[in-house]
Amino acid sequence: MKFGVYVLGVAAIATGIVDLVWGKFESAHEPIQAWGDNLTGQGGFADVVAIVLIVGGAAVLWRQSARIGAVLLGIAYLIFAIFWAPRIYWTMVIPGVGWPGTIGAIGGIGQQAIVIAAAALIYADATPGSRWTSSITRIAPLVFGISVIFFGLAHLTGVGSTAPMVPKWIPPNADFWVVFTGIAFIAAGIAISSGVLGVLAARLLTLMFLVFAALVLPRYIFQYPHNEIPWGSNAYNLAAVGATWVLADWLAGRRRLRLQTGEIPNAG
Repeated sequence: MKFGVYVLGVAAIATGIVDLVWGKFESAHEPIQAWGDNLTGQGGFADVVAIVLIVGGAAVLWRQSARIGAVLLGIAYLIFAIFWAPRIYWTMVIPGVGWPGTIGAIGGIGQQAIVIAAAALIYADATPGSRWTSSITRIAPLVFGISVIFFGLAHLTGVGSTAPMVPKWIPPNADFWVVFTGIAFIAAGIAISSGVLGVLAARLLTLMFLVFAALVLPRYIFQYPHNEIPWGSNAYNLAAVGATWVLADWLAGRRRLRLQTGEIPNAG
């Protein structure tokens, strides 16, 4: 999982730096405002979590400190997931929002959950004899897969809001690519959750996040260089690349082990 861990660690460091520079949480992926617009101490809290991200991201880059780094990253991204929770309630009670808003809010939690799942796998890899390892390696891919399914549902129920992100020069049109990627997310999530073609699904999902990183998100940094959201969005997408890469390598490693032990037959 080495290269994926490096990408995830660098992405976490970048996220922490973005939050430190702006002195607040990035609202698109870390919506603490969902708990109230006038919460006191947000700046200081953001600085503390940013330092946790930077320290955790740096720690996972070395084998000797990977366990503590994984714990720190899991805590930081769990905090971000909790930030999303009130939006599930509000999308249900605010007239006119409906299920698309609820699915989007659950997808927001899922954005953080895939990083938490990757951090859990890094922890399990660093502590093979831990009593938690078996549970982690069983639950983490399931959480990852379910989260990715909600990514797809959010795309399919929010075509109008997502389509403007697709560059206009890519044929045939933006709506097509939003629907296509939504279906791809759902298919990948089902494969990862079920364990059927999970390695292939995770590899292709990593490639899709890499395409987002190359074609979709960087342009916003140049258009809005003084806005925190484009920087935070690129940092998060890099974290998604790293998290998916970690999962893909872990699934591939587990498959190789099962082949070596004869648990599954070698097709040749």
